[in-house]
Amino acid sequence: MRNLFICFALPVFLLSSLVAAGQDEPEVSDEILLELYRGARVADVVDGMATVGYTGIGVMNPEIAPLWKDVKDMSHRFSGIAVTVRYGPTNRPMYPGADLTDPANYEVYREWRGYWYWRISDEPFREYIEPGTVIVMDNRDDNDTGSTGSKNIMDWQERGAVGLVSAGGVRDIDEIILQRNPVYTNYFERGRGERIGRNEVIDVQRPVVVGGVLVHPGDVVVADSDGVVVVPRRVAVRVGQIAYMELVDDIQGRRELYERLGYEFDETVELREDPAVFFRRLGLPPYPNNP
Repeated sequence: MRNLFICFALPVFLLSSLVAAGQDEPEVSDEILLELYRGARVADVVDGMATVGYTGIGVMNPEIAPLWKDVKDMSHRFSGIAVTVRYGPTNRPMYPGADLTDPANYEVYREWRGYWYWRISDEPFREYIEPGTVIVMDNRDDNDTGSTGSKNIMDWQERGAVGLVSAGGVRDIDEIILQRNPVYTNYFERGRGERIGRNEVIDVQRPVVVGGVLVHPGDVVVADSDGVVVVPRRVAVRVGQIAYMELVDDIQGRRELYERLGYEFDETVELREDPAVFFRRLGLPPYPNNP
């Protein structure tokens, strides 16, 4: 019996150790994480995730991709803190119970429309938007709805949002590209119709799934032309530090090659602060891989 207990207890002990190890990181503010991940690249973050044992975790499916790219100023890239919302197909009557082909029922339509936007499919996540927010929107199967458009996305940007990651449901795409609003989505799941009669808000600031990845409010989201990666908050400090060190090493190596090959320097080879100095300035361990 004693040996049997050990067999059962060992996996439990190992699991407990792994969970505890994942929670040993210092709790830091959003501001420190935003600074740590400023300019981060998806490739480096994915490598950082693998280094801490999160291989294959957090990387969204490739169809979640940027609507547009700016390879000169890299303005399509972003990193930030997740604010989450989930929309779903409505189970309410999709029409106001009146013949909308009759102009006399226009006011019925307007009243129904206003009620839907303000009570059924509104934007309760707006109050959580702060500088550095990435809105992560789970809106699969939402009846071809444009939950995001060229106007409301600018409102979110004005409040501090740096980007949107959604399963679909984006419309006014030409204007969004013209406005240079960073959006990563499945283009083939874009939505054309407005929300009324089509979808409703289900959850805000609760876990969602987009691109096959579980996203919690407060997780770190990094997006560039390689796609989108989500770093769980519990490992965000060490992953961010490892990604930063890899980025610094890459910049130094590419900068030397630029010089030898006669390339004109650009912002992708601008020298970064020494990692240990940078980490100390943020109040973080200077050497994240040394226990």
